Amino acid sequence: MSDLGNGLRRGRGRRPAEAVRAAALTATGEMLFESGLPGLTFDKVAQRAGVSKMTLYKWWPSPGALAFEAYFAAVEPRLAFEDTGDIEHDLRNQLRSFVRLLTADRGGPVIAALVGAAQSDPGLATVLASQYTVPRRTLAVERLRRAQQDGQIAPDVDLQVVVDQLWGACYHRLLMPAEPLTLDFVDALLRNLLRGITQT
Repeated sequence: MSDLGNGLRRGRGRRPAEAVRAAALTATGEMLFESGLPGLTFDKVAQRAGVSKMTLYKWWPSPGALAFEAYFAAVEPRLAFEDTGDIEHDLRNQLRSFVRLLTADRGGPVIAALVGAAQSDPGLATVLASQYTVPRRTLAVERLRRAQQDGQIAPDVDLQVVVDQLWGACYHRLLMPAEPLTLDFVDALLRNLLRGITQT
C-alpha cells in the first residue's frame, strides 16, 4: 500500500475531498491498466486507495462510471485537438494520437471493455456520453466548422457525419478487428475522405 493510501486511512476524515477523490481515481487507473475492467469493484478500489466505500458510492453511480473517469483522466492530455490553421494536418495528428492510444498495451482493451460494459450499465453509459462522447464530438465539430468557415471544407458538408466517418471508423476496427488499426489506416482514411473516392 502506498504512503498516500496509508495517509488517507489515518486521517481520511480531515483530508480535503479533492485529495480523497484523486486517490480513488489514481488507484482505479492503476488497477484498470494492470488487470482491466473485469473484477474492478468499489471494495477493491476502496482498499487500495484507502478511502471509504460509501464515499465512492456518493461520487460514482457504478464501478464502471468510476473506471471511465479514471481512464479519461489518464488519457485526456493525449486527446487534445490542436488548431494550426491546416485542417488536414490537425486531423492527421489527432487521429494518429487517438490510434496510438487505442493500440497501446492496454489502451484499446480498456476502452473496448468500457464501451461494451456501457450497454448494460446505465451509470457508465450516462458518464460515457456526458463526459466523453458528447464533449469530444463537440471539439471535433468545432474544429471542422472553423475549417469550413476558412474555406477548407465545402459549405454543404455535414460535419457530424465527418466525425462518424473518421473516429467511427477507428472504433469499428478496434471493436470488430477484421482489419488492423494502424497509422497507415489513418492516412488512407483521411486521403479517401478529403480527396473523395469517385472519379471526376
